[in-house]
Amino acid sequence: MPETTPVPVPAIPPSRAFRLGVAGPVGVGKSSLIATVCRALGAELRLGVITNDIYTDEDARFLRSAGVLAPERIRAVETGACPHTAIRDDVTANLLAAEDLERDFDPLDLVIIESGGDNLTATFSPALVDAQIFVLDVAGGGDVARKGGPGIGRADLLVVNKTDLAPYVGVDVARMVADASAARDGRAVVALSRGDEASVAELRTWVLGVLASFRAGAHVAQDPGPMAPHFHADEDGGFVHSHEGERAHDHAR
Repeated sequence: MPETTPVPVPAIPPSRAFRLGVAGPVGVGKSSLIATVCRALGAELRLGVITNDIYTDEDARFLRSAGVLAPERIRAVETGACPHTAIRDDVTANLLAAEDLERDFDPLDLVIIESGGDNLTATFSPALVDAQIFVLDVAGGGDVARKGGPGIGRADLLVVNKTDLAPYVGVDVARMVADASAARDGRAVVALSRGDEASVAELRTWVLGVLASFRAGAHVAQDPGPMAPHFHADEDGGFVHSHEGERAHDHAR
């Protein structure tokens, strides 16, 4: 039979809001980052926010009190267990919250889903979010970026937060960003301070760019996986260890 040329299939714009996950350890400033995004984009995008905490709605109340959105556009999920579970293992509660929010305020452009504070292994299931931001802060130490892990290594964006505090905690921001970029093989990194207009503008541009790709049908949600390459220190200066191909470490199977 003669060969046929495949017919390109036109992209179908999504019919729902773009869902953006924000994860990271306790205290890195996830809620503050979300407030910054809402302030930067609230005048041009229709936004909603979902927060996750174990036994409280503290993060939702913080965002409501900050006045970044109408209070009813900020919903809280109380996970009752490790926050990682509700964003990766059983995402039902968050999916329902996102669907309810989109139904109540249809149409929405962007729903931001904040994980409860977790550790360096916290990532979102691609069944829940379309893209994810992983957040570190300078107060956690300048070396944390090179320790690696799935969020640091493979999230769509890594934010090094609270850079204005660097002089007070002895962190070289440029070095931390360079380490982060190396750990991420050049994937996007933003050094952010909510008081620095240039860094906020960089974050805003990234969000608008990935949203435009999603609307065009060109964005594909990525799964950071259970374990990304990470750094091990030893007497020879350390090495990067990858679990790829090691079935014993592939907890997704």
